[in-house]
Amino acid sequence: MKSEKEKMLAGELYDAQYPQLIGERARCRDLCKLLNDSTENQQDERRRILSELLCCATDATIQPPFHCDYGTNITLGSNVYFNFNCIVLDVMPVVIGDNTLLGPAVQIYTATHPLDAMERRGGLESAKPITIGSDVWIGGGAIICPGVTIGDRSVIGAGSVVTKSIPADVIAAGNPCRVLRSLAE
Repeated sequence: MKSEKEKMLAGELYDAQYPQLIGERARCRDLCKLLNDSTENQQDERRRILSELLCCATDATIQPPFHCDYGTNITLGSNVYFNFNCIVLDVMPVVIGDNTLLGPAVQIYTATHPLDAMERRGGLESAKPITIGSDVWIGGGAIICPGVTIGDRSVIGAGSVVTKSIPADVIAAGNPCRVLRSLAE
């Protein structure tokens, strides 16, 4: 029988109130608080905290405040930049490629809930992974929804709500986000 964490990582319905998951989220919140309380003069300390949060070394720059659910489900390429006030609900993997820039207040949500009201009342939830390619620029206030992939070198306009995958080498914007033009034009 699968644990609640195994169900979570498999994209199945799971109980987020399972003690192991509560403990992992508490660890993450403690590390986010340390990161958010750090100052510009503490770059080495920020890098140490980030490495502990993500469970791997990283050269990413993340401007506080930053919030995430677990941290351990986030994989960052080299030279990734998060501007102020970003949120990553990393219930399932969030993979971000090299040289990708996220504007202020970008929100990345892998978490989702059942559409059926009776099923939602049961308190179970699920998630879908998100992949953001290399050399992507996501404008401030954009929301990336569960299951989305954004292709390499694409630009997502500020305030966009990305509900479906976006191909490589395009400019896309809006609510819902849609391709406006190819960057090859």
